[in-house]
Amino acid sequence: MNFKVNPIFENSKESILDQIKTFNSSGTLFGNGDRNKIKLFDLNGKTINIKSFKIPNIVNKIAYKYFRKSKARRSFEYATILLEKGIGTPQPIAFLENFTPVGLKDSYYASEHLVTELTYRELVEIPDYPDHDNILRQFVKFTFDLHEKGVEFLDHSPGNTLIKKVDENKYNFFLVDLNRMNFYDTMSFEQRMNNFSRLTPQKEMIATMSNEYAKLYTDKSESEIFEIMWKATSDFQEEFARKKRLKKKLKFWKS
Repeated sequence: MNFKVNPIFENSKESILDQIKTFNSSGTLFGNGDRNKIKLFDLNGKTINIKSFKIPNIVNKIAYKYFRKSKARRSFEYATILLEKGIGTPQPIAFLENFTPVGLKDSYYASEHLVTELTYRELVEIPDYPDHDNILRQFVKFTFDLHEKGVEFLDHSPGNTLIKKVDENKYNFFLVDLNRMNFYDTMSFEQRMNNFSRLTPQKEMIATMSNEYAKLYTDKSESEIFEIMWKATSDFQEEFARKKRLKKKLKFWKS
């Protein structure tokens, strides 16, 4: 077993470990638990969530023991890096990995549980969401800040940014589902634009985002930013649709 706790929570180490060990029989399920299962727990009057990652296949069991860090460990370490860079994310609390002689058996990541008004997904699905344009433009500034700090969030998709209103016109943003990230000294223009590709298929939103990004990234014109951002989005949507068709065909042939 490999268990590490954020020094801030050192005094609660035993309680956290007990909650992880009793994960299957305690806690309150949060979300649908289709792939990874998340449960809520009380820690000294504070709500925390613990994610139990899907048990890996045999190849990944070996890889996560000998060649790569587990998703739980990466989530903990990346959250720590993000906070050090001044980027919003729930406070990391602990991670635990259980190993067998073959490889990784299971793994868990504990973090602060944030209750927020919305995620980026609502901006995509509800075009007339209150203060939509202002929230979207502040989200672009948040993403630009990520890029300026060399953070490439590979799962920058609709459900992975929590949005909290802090006053009448101001919003804070928090990244979740952190196990896939790259960190650079600087990010290229292409990397920056590709990082928008998963967020929305709506051309109007891309136009707003490219308009706001152009105010911050002065090396390219708004038209250039829109063109490359829309191409990255279109390429992703086409590939996503292709994979979906392929899965449907495979499902048909198996039935």
